Order: sequence, then C-alpha cells, then structure tokens
Amino acid sequence: MKIKKIIMTMFLTLLTVPFAYAGQEVLDTGDTAWIIVATALVMVMTPAGLALFYGGMSRYKNLLNTIAMTFVAYCLASVIWVIWGYALAFGPDKAGLIGGLDNLFLNGIGVDSLTGTIPTYVFLLFQMTFACITVALILGSIVDRMKFSSWIIFTILWVTFIYCPIAHWVWGGGWMGEMGALDFAGGNVVHINAGVAGLVLAIMLGKRIGYQREAMFPSSVALTALGAALLWFGWFGFNAGSALAADGIAASAFLVTNTSAAMGALGWMFAEWLYDKKPTLLGIASGVVAGLVSITPAAGFVNLKAALIIGLIAGLFGFFCVAVVKVRMGYDDSLDAFGVHGMCGIWGAIATGLFADPSITKGASGLFYGNPKQLWIQIISILATVAYTAVGTIIVVYVTKILTRGLRVDKDSEIQGLDNSIHGERGFEITF
Repeated sequence: MKIKKIIMTMFLTLLTVPFAYAGQEVLDTGDTAWIIVATALVMVMTPAGLALFYGGMSRYKNLLNTIAMTFVAYCLASVIWVIWGYALAFGPDKAGLIGGLDNLFLNGIGVDSLTGTIPTYVFLLFQMTFACITVALILGSIVDRMKFSSWIIFTILWVTFIYCPIAHWVWGGGWMGEMGALDFAGGNVVHINAGVAGLVLAIMLGKRIGYQREAMFPSSVALTALGAALLWFGWFGFNAGSALAADGIAASAFLVTNTSAAMGALGWMFAEWLYDKKPTLLGIASGVVAGLVSITPAAGFVNLKAALIIGLIAGLFGFFCVAVVKVRMGYDDSLDAFGVHGMCGIWGAIATGLFADPSITKGASGLFYGNPKQLWIQIISILATVAYTAVGTIIVVYVTKILTRGLRVDKDSEIQGLDNSIHGERGFEITF
C-alpha cells in the first residue's frame, strides 16, 4: 500500500509541474546563447562596420575624425543606456509615450531577472547596441564639418530625447506598438529616425566648403567595402536576433536579410551601370546597405518572394534618392544617410504593410494577405516618426548650439581637415 501511495503521489506531482510554470517566464539556454551572439554581432556593426564604411567614404583628411565620432557615439550611448536610457525606453509605460524611471541605473534588475526566455541583462544589452548604431548613423550626414564637442553633446541629448521615446513607442509598450505598427528590427526606431535626424542636422549645419564646386573623393573605397561586409555580417544579429529566440522566425529573418541585401546590391549596381555607364564598388556596397535597411522592419514578417522584391526596389530607389533627388535638391548629406537609411527605411516600413505574411508570424498580415488596414497603420507610424524626429532634432540642435557656442568647425580647420586640426593625427601619410 505504501509503494502504491508513493507512486500515485509522484504521478500527481508530475502532472502538476507544467501548471506550476504556466504563465511564468522560464530561462531557455538556447535562446540566451543565440541572443548573446546576436548582441556581439550588432556591436561589431558600429565601431567596426560603420566606422570603416563611413571612414572610407569620407575625405582622406577627415578619415580618423569620422571613425573617432563613431567610436565616441558608441561609448556615450552605451553609458546613457545603462544609466537612464533603458529605463526610458523599456520602463513601465507612462501614457504610451515614455517609460518610467523605475529601472534607473538598472535598479530592480538582477542576474535572475528574465525578459521572455532570456536574462534581462542580455535583452537590455541587445537593445543597447541598437541605440548605439542609430545615433552613429546620423554622422553620415554631417562628416567633414561638425565640432567634436558639439557631436558629444548632440549624441547625449538625441539618444535621451529622441531615440528612447520612439523605441518605447514601438517596442516598450507605447502607443505605436499598441496601435499594431509592425517594426521587427528598427525601420522606424533606427533607420527612419536616424535618416531624418541626419537630414535636419545637415541642413542646419550648412554645406561643406566647396560642395558641388570641387571633387570630394572618398579616402578609401576598399575600406568602405570592408565596412559594408562587416555591416552585412552583423546585420544577421540585428534582424535574426530580434526574434529574441532561436526559432523558425529567426531563421526566416536570417534568410530574407541575406536575400534582400544581395538584391539591393544588384539593383543599385545595374541602375548605376545604366545611369553612369560604370558599376562602381561604392555603388555595390551602398546597395547592400540599402537592401539591409529596407528588410529590417519586415524581416520577421515576410517570405522569400517578398524579400526579393523589397531588396530590388531598395537598390533602385536608394540609387535614385542619392544620384538624382539629392543632386537636384542640393542638400549636403555627406555620406547619404538620409537617402539610404531614411528613404529606404520608409520603403521597408511600407513594404511591411504590403507583404507581411501571417504564415511567418501569426497575426501579422499585410495588404496582399487581406489586411489593408496594416498599410494605413504603417503610414501613420512613418509620419509620426518623421514629425517627432524632425521637430525634436531641431530643438536638440539649437540646445547643442547654445551649449557648445556653435556647431561647426571654423573655416581654416575645415579646409585643413579635422584629423589634424581636432585630433592631431593623420589617417594617411601624403607625400608629394
């Protein structure tokens, strides 16, 4: 009888175990390992991939300054994030607009804290790398002419007052996510946000001396191509990691990310070949990034066929924005941050509303899958992001200008080059 009672007790205990964990978050070591790797991949994108990509496109006399500004943006955003940025973006929701400060200095988060199936420390570090690269992307619009001190103050203010609120709107429980806007890995939060901010800052800074009157050759297209390759590599963590799990959605995001990047490169290459009669390496590298940008908001929602279309249009559209629109409008977006990230980010957000496939992510369907409402939601999210970023960045720029007594380097420093005038260094030894 005792043996029978023991067996029955064990049987009943085993039956109740699943119910004991129902609704509770449980650590998954596979998911955790993958997101740690994805975080490292995204980290590589800023001080390595983006630094080389932008550094190679800048003029030889500003190569080191461009890389230095990328590095300092990563460092500043990293510190901001763990002190107050994460709290503002992912803290308890306040009216759908911003997070509370409950997690200031990561208060209340410990080694046992979980977000989904991964440690909260891993989740917040993964999100930190997104904040870092977003503000660094803005740099592409204003290289060659902004004071290093002004860039530091701008970065602190912009991450705090522009990036964190928009991240909360979309991913932190804010109004945009509640409305149903689809942004898998950062169409609104990262690319539209950075692209619009870059355009605003470029216009307010003014054009470079000699812009459209003298040739401004890249210091090293080889460095730019290497940077693009590192960005492509890191983007797998950016997009596939945004599934926050090692599952089929992450695998699908990985697949469509690579496909869109390849199609973007081919689309840009052929457009440039037809327009300028030469397929340049710089154009191919730019097309890769255009394809990556456009698939970012859609990565966890669309299938392979959609990725082929999204990437191809990204390459063609990106080239048109850079080679035609920018030239005719005359604004000086030095390295085309707005044309590639802003405009291709907008295309990607719209494409998500068109191609979102419910067989990839349940409940996410676009216009071509019987849900025209999703396209309208995407358009609202784009307009809101553009409006908030534009107005907010204008305010941040004015405050920065007051605090640093001007945004722009003096004429002599700009002509001499910022590597030497600001840092006392040279990226290349020029001999005659």
